[in-house]
Amino acid sequence: MKRNSTDTLMSDCCLCPRECHADRLKGRRGYCRAAAELIAARAALHMWEETCISSKNGSGTVFFSGCSLGCVFCQNHNISRAEVGKAITTERLAQIFLELQEQGAGNINLVTPTHYIPQIIEAIEWSRKLGLKLPIVYNTSGYEKAETLRMLRGYVDVYLPDFKYMDEDIARAYSNAPDYPVYAKQALEEMVGQTGDFKIDERTGLMLSGVIVRHLVLPGHVKDSQKVIRYLYETYGDRIMISIMNQYTPMPQMSGHSLLGRKVTKREYGKVVDYALELGVECGFIQEGEAASESFVPEFDGMGV
Repeated sequence: MKRNSTDTLMSDCCLCPRECHADRLKGRRGYCRAAAELIAARAALHMWEETCISSKNGSGTVFFSGCSLGCVFCQNHNISRAEVGKAITTERLAQIFLELQEQGAGNINLVTPTHYIPQIIEAIEWSRKLGLKLPIVYNTSGYEKAETLRMLRGYVDVYLPDFKYMDEDIARAYSNAPDYPVYAKQALEEMVGQTGDFKIDERTGLMLSGVIVRHLVLPGHVKDSQKVIRYLYETYGDRIMISIMNQYTPMPQMSGHSLLGRKVTKREYGKVVDYALELGVECGFIQEGEAASESFVPEFDGMGV
């Protein structure tokens, strides 16, 4: 992607479904709170992803600041609201990719990257010319425009989207995005269309291409979780992997909330997992034991940036 194309996209930003039309080149910020300058909060090996993403050495994870969705219960609240992070150039981002490769990362894992897609494409192009060989993982909330995702054809190998809600009222209440289910469905169709059925390296156990859809079970919302799992399995079957997560961690901003102020119970999570098994889901991941812990939230201290 050429610099003038990036500038055009930044001067009238409609990369995500919010379509803010913000002139980010002039420092104006839309819903994601990001200007045109790249801001990253952490770049390091990360062991807490699904096993086929983390591998034995860890996933080379780059956490970007800002987020177009902005869930009220966000586990990474300080970076999603662009409160922390360091400004870097596109060239520095490419160097980070190469440094993570040298550290033994199994892939390059881009977390909340949507608002920086043009710059990320430039960084991938440059780093590949300099020897980057790792798969690129696109780690997203699922609130994406299919049109924007088409820009990533040939750049992303593995998509790792959330599918948070099926109910538009829940999406409105928790993410101010009643259109979330519509966009998440369209985005997932594009992702699967790009990568096809998932492929695992038999030697390393690493995912080479394909889609893993994550669903975080929220306290008090078992029925909506079941609707999500049913949609995913009935639509895509074993073409995708489904990761059912119980690691919801009540953050301080949720203190006192009638539902989101507590963890998911074993009974709630068990109901969702049992439902998935009854449907016939076999390709995916579940979490066992006490997964909800702030240990799942890394320190966003600028490490590796």
